[in-house]
Amino acid sequence: MRPLAVIGNVNVDLILGPAAPWPKAGTEIIVDHDELRVGGAAGNSALAWQALGVEFEIAANIGSDQFGRWLSEAFRHRSDKWPVRPEKTTLSVGITHPDGERTFFTTRGHLPRFSLADVFAVIEGTTLQGGYALLCGSFLTDDLTADYDAFFDWADGHGITVALDTGWPLDGWTDDNCAATRAWLSRSGIALLNEVESTTLAGIADPIEAARQIRSHMPEGAIVVVKRGPDGALAIGPDGSLVSVTAPVVEVVDTIGAGDVFNAAFLAALASDEPLVSCLMAGTEVASRAISTLPRTYGGPTSLQEPVR
Repeated sequence: MRPLAVIGNVNVDLILGPAAPWPKAGTEIIVDHDELRVGGAAGNSALAWQALGVEFEIAANIGSDQFGRWLSEAFRHRSDKWPVRPEKTTLSVGITHPDGERTFFTTRGHLPRFSLADVFAVIEGTTLQGGYALLCGSFLTDDLTADYDAFFDWADGHGITVALDTGWPLDGWTDDNCAATRAWLSRSGIALLNEVESTTLAGIADPIEAARQIRSHMPEGAIVVVKRGPDGALAIGPDGSLVSVTAPVVEVVDTIGAGDVFNAAFLAALASDEPLVSCLMAGTEVASRAISTLPRTYGGPTSLQEPVR
C-alpha cells in the first residue's frame, strides 16, 4: 500500500440536533442527541483511516487548552509532534436538521496559524515518497495556504501526489476564491470536490462536464472526483474516462464530515491500487455507514470491501 497522509484542519465538533424550525432569539429548545467529537476535514478523514485500520500520518496543530489536549489524545502517537499554539482550540458547533443537513458556528481559534513548518515538523518527504497527501481546510489554515506554492514544490520534489479538498470558503465562492482553487488544482493530482464546488468552479451546471472542464486544467493523468451525496459519486479517470457509482439508501443521522470520510476511504482504496470504480464504491459505502450511525461508526479494517446493508 502506498503511504498516506492528511494535512489540514483538526478541531473540536459539538453536534446538537435535530432542530426545526430554527428557534426564535431568546428561547430554548430540547434536542434529541448530542455528540462531542474530533472534527475538521483532516480530523474526520484521519478518524476514518484509524477505524479502517489504515496506516497514515496526520499533520495538524492544536490550541493550548483542554480541547487541544483532548484532540491530541484522540490520535495518540500520531499527534506527538503537533505544534501547540497559544490560541484557544477552534470549536465548531453543528446544529443538525431533520433532513440531515446542518448549520455550523465556528470560532477562528488555532487553525489560521497552522503553517508549512508545522507540516514539516510531522511529515518527512522521504517517508511519504510515492504516496498520497490529502490537503484540506484551505480556507481555514491561513498561514499554510499562503505557502501552498512551497508545499506543492515540496510534494513534487518527493513524488507525492496531492489530493485537494479545499472545503467551503467562509465568504463563499467569490471570483478570487475560485481563481485560487483553480491555481491549486493545477498542481494537484486528484481533485475531491462536491457537486456544488465542481459546477461553481467550472461555471457549468452539468457535473460530468464540469469535472471534465476542471480536469483539463490539471496535470496529465489527474483524477477529478465529484461527490454527489445520495446520488453517489463520479470521477474522470487518468485516461479521461467517466466512472460513476450509486450510493446505498440509508437513514441519515447527520451528514457532518461525509465528504471527508469519503475522501479517506477513496484514497485508502486508491493507495492499494484498486480500480477507480472500486475506490468510488469504497468512498460511498464507508461514508454512508458513517452518516447513518450514532455513535458514528466506519466499520473495521475489512469495511472497504463490505456493502452497507
